[in-house]
Amino acid sequence: MQKRISLLALVLIVALLVAACSAPAAAPAAPVATTDAAASDAAPAASGDLLAEILARGTLRISTDPAYPPQSELVESPEKPASTKCTGEERTAAEFQGFDIDAAVEIAKRLGVEPCFVTPDWTLITGGNWAGRWDLSIGSMTITPERMEKLYFSQPYYTTPAAFFVHNENTTFTAPADLSGKKVGACAGCTYESYLDGTLAIPGETIDFVVTDAEITGYDTDTSGLQDLALGDGVRLDAMLTALPTGQGYIADGNPVKQLGDPVYFEYLAGAIDKGSPLDTTSFRAKVDEVIQAMHQDGTLKQLAEKYYGTDLSAAAAPFDIAGLKQ
Repeated sequence: MQKRISLLALVLIVALLVAACSAPAAAPAAPVATTDAAASDAAPAASGDLLAEILARGTLRISTDPAYPPQSELVESPEKPASTKCTGEERTAAEFQGFDIDAAVEIAKRLGVEPCFVTPDWTLITGGNWAGRWDLSIGSMTITPERMEKLYFSQPYYTTPAAFFVHNENTTFTAPADLSGKKVGACAGCTYESYLDGTLAIPGETIDFVVTDAEITGYDTDTSGLQDLALGDGVRLDAMLTALPTGQGYIADGNPVKQLGDPVYFEYLAGAIDKGSPLDTTSFRAKVDEVIQAMHQDGTLKQLAEKYYGTDLSAAAAPFDIAGLKQ
């Protein structure tokens, strides 16, 4: 009997020990206290929406060209605001100037965030798959079917003619067609290079390829090609194909080049957004279109174009049917 009682006591002791050890694991975890602000900050990330993330971050990360005047260029000895939210390699609006820059700053302003600029290689921008490193490209990018495979395009914010430029001592060429088979420069990966190799396509426009079989030299940016052209007639280049305002601006700065004939085509320039974005871009794309259309309607883009180009290059972009691209 005593043996049976002892055995029963032992069983009871073991049961109590097991219950004591297992109780904390079975108990529900205490709720973690959160503030309304913390919950609000977490919501955009959880939603997977690009616009929500931009608004929560307080910055719009924009890719552009650091040496493409009068569209965009770095400012010498800028004063970077101490209160900026731009981080790492991002640059503030105070460090740039140009038409693209002012347009991008206005877009950010109407979103209620600070613009922060980055300057990746052009081919990285047009190639898509940005991996969230920047949100929007405002770099005078022409809408083309090839680029639409990787990027979404916004309502165009302006148009620009593309023209050939030669050294001002040249007397051999009288029209763009004379450049067939000659050494012609263009920014690598740009529509200018596509025009020279005969592959350019622009929605709503018929392209007449008057220059064929050119010996193409690609440049990281248009200014580099114009600098080679200025070295002398035929020294490195016979001609350079670039945006008319860019070539005219280079001439106005006292450089020895001149325009050759009339523009060979016109481009619709728009903002671009990565199709491969890890976040949903639907609401962001709609908002950017809304902002640019409003900038057309209230005359902001007209005013900026006249400031930098001396003429309104925005008017033809306003009625462009962005829905017709079926993005």
